[in-house]
Amino acid sequence: VQLVESGGGLVQPGGSLRLSCVASGFTFSRVGMTWFRQGPGKERDVVAYIGLDDNIYYYASSVKGRFTISRNNEKNTVYLEMNNLKPEDTAVYYCKAHMDGVDYWGQGTQVTVSS
Repeated sequence: VQLVESGGGLVQPGGSLRLSCVASGFTFSRVGMTWFRQGPGKERDVVAYIGLDDNIYYYASSVKGRFTISRNNEKNTVYLEMNNLKPEDTAVYYCKAHMDGVDYWGQGTQVTVSS
C-alpha cells in the first residue's frame, strides 16, 4: 500500500490550493478515504472523508464550506480542494486509507498560509 500526497505549498490568505493523494497497492474504489492535517504543536485531526461512491461525506466544522473532497477511482486519486485559505489552515496534510483494521498513511504535504 502506498499513498503519495502532493499539491501543497505557500499561499496567501484567501488563496486556494488543490491537494492530491495517489493510491496504489490496493483496490482504491473499495476504500473510503480521509484527509487529516497536523498543525504546528497540534494533534493530527480529521479534515474530510469521502465514501466509496461519492455519496458519503464528512467535513470538519472548521473547513465546511471552504474545502471540497472528491475522488477519481479511475485515477486512484483523492483530492482536497481548499478555498479561502486562512493562516490557521497551515499544517501538514495527510491522506489515510483504513483497511482490515490497519491505517495506511502518506508522507504528507506541507500547506503554509501566510502573507
